[in-house]
Amino acid sequence: METLGVVVNPIAGMGGRVGLKGTDGKVDEARRRGAEARAPDRARKALKALARRRPELTVYTAAGEMGEDAVRAAGYEPRVVYQSAGDGDGDPHDTTADDTKAAVRAFLEEGVDLVLFVGGDGTAVDVASVLEETAGEKREVSNDEDATTADADDRTPMLGVPAGVKIYSSVFGVTPADAGRIAAEFDRVEDREVNDIDEDAYREGEVRAELRAVVPVPVASGVQSSKQLSGGSVETLAEGFARDIDRETTYVFGPGSTVGAIESALGIDPSPLGVDVWRDDEVLARDASESEILEVLEEPVVIVVSPIGGQGFVFGRGNHQISPAVIDRAADIEIVASTEKLDALGTLRVDTDDEELDEELRGWTQVRTGRFTTRLLKVV
Repeated sequence: METLGVVVNPIAGMGGRVGLKGTDGKVDEARRRGAEARAPDRARKALKALARRRPELTVYTAAGEMGEDAVRAAGYEPRVVYQSAGDGDGDPHDTTADDTKAAVRAFLEEGVDLVLFVGGDGTAVDVASVLEETAGEKREVSNDEDATTADADDRTPMLGVPAGVKIYSSVFGVTPADAGRIAAEFDRVEDREVNDIDEDAYREGEVRAELRAVVPVPVASGVQSSKQLSGGSVETLAEGFARDIDRETTYVFGPGSTVGAIESALGIDPSPLGVDVWRDDEVLARDASESEILEVLEEPVVIVVSPIGGQGFVFGRGNHQISPAVIDRAADIEIVASTEKLDALGTLRVDTDDEELDEELRGWTQVRTGRFTTRLLKVV
């Protein structure tokens, strides 16, 4: 790889910690709740990991927070090929899917070897749509009997830096640093899935996932798998956990069906994709944001989470409300999962935006798998 295109979705992930479960159509609401931009910092982490390995690369990008700022922070002198018009008020955050697509088209016109994007599934869909559009144009040219230069299989690969709330696609590095390393070192690609879900349905507790594209992605161990949407029975696990509950402890229940089963066993109506706080038979906060969680915490605190199927993330995917500030208040973290899910995972992962905390969380940990059983698994 000699040339790279970098595009950042500045608003990606803003809705996570404030409890919106996504940012599509919710930017103003996220800001009213005090959300801060997450993607630019993650872009810098990825690009610094890249620059340590490949400082000589030619990097094309979009102006300002859509890429230029992070590229310069990593030590590159970028070639800016796209300028967003924003919303007309000059707010650099107010970029759209059309801006992302236009930037990617500009990269492809320059013949980049890889498109590195920063965002979530929605951004992945936008990038993939342009790559597929361009591949389709090449196929049309190659089918023209007068054309001899187009190669229908000459598709530009893409790689994501995870910054969104929901990440169901298998086109992302596990962490920003992983994405930077993979971009620097890959030597082959393979087809992987771009998935997206209906955010409005997601906020109501329903997952409606849809395959949106199949695109070439660098092959590496640090590329995460697609989110699996099914799992085994957790009835005995939920019963055992409920039996052992300490009503003088404050429990922060993360999202997902496994933790939801525990809440149901306690008589709680769970918010399936949100975070609930409970103590002594009382729900202190339901579907809570980071600030709402912190407001009601009373020590001792136990966080209860389940890893995402197919990926293994305990923190950093779908539960941004359980932020480093919340984790710091916890006396204990209870990880729960069915044996079937753990068999498919092998390891667990964390990506909290706090490198020191991630390092503290890594290592061997007990995962509760049933009424009486646990399994030792490594957080990497």
